[in-house]
Amino acid sequence: MKERLQKILARAGHGSRRSAETLIADGRVAVNGAVVTEPGTQADPDVDRIEVDGVPLTVAGAHVYLAMNKPYGFLTTAHDPQGRRTVMDLLPPNLPPHVLPVGRLDRDSEGLLLFTNDGEFAHRLAHPRYELDKEYHACVTGTPSADALRALRGGVVIEEKRTSPAQVDVVGPPYGQKPRENHTWLRIVIHEGRRRQVRLMCASLGHPVRSLVRTRIGQVLIGRLAVGKTRPLSKREIASLKAVVGLGTSEA
Repeated sequence: MKERLQKILARAGHGSRRSAETLIADGRVAVNGAVVTEPGTQADPDVDRIEVDGVPLTVAGAHVYLAMNKPYGFLTTAHDPQGRRTVMDLLPPNLPPHVLPVGRLDRDSEGLLLFTNDGEFAHRLAHPRYELDKEYHACVTGTPSADALRALRGGVVIEEKRTSPAQVDVVGPPYGQKPRENHTWLRIVIHEGRRRQVRLMCASLGHPVRSLVRTRIGQVLIGRLAVGKTRPLSKREIASLKAVVGLGTSEA
């Protein structure tokens, strides 16, 4: 069945439909050997030969949605030119093409990381406009005062821009972690996606982060998933995330 080319590309893992439109406009997509530049072009992936940068397109038969408990020391990237360990090394074998991490976790951070080959879904999850809650447990140096906690909740200035209000509470260590002398565990919920945001927020108030674990994205919890392991998202978890980012069943 014929459908818009950008929709086919997004389903095959080439980013969002908007980024797929850019691929087409840049002349990087060919259908049956002819370069196309109009995003409205239609094709049938079961019949037509579709290529991106000369590489035949592989359209996944079904979308994959995974949760991983990322360990410390692994990069969140599909490939590292320096040969360092990446989260891709931890994925189970025999997955469909283009199963990639959604967003990022720093090399020295741990916890919940999502993977999918659903390009539009991944794009929306990573976009700040949808204000998807992300919950972190941060082990910080010292004991933040009541004023410091209020500042974190109300927003602090990092890199010349104030952060949005956050939920901040003093808690015990998350599952798999231990208490540390002269340190405090904080539960911090944010919906922004600024680089190293939680670390910068805490450091700005004199309480640098020593350990950082992401425990929740939307309604998806890390739970007791073993470090370095993955699990499929449940239908309920997928539906809850799609509801937040405005993807109904017909768009999935």
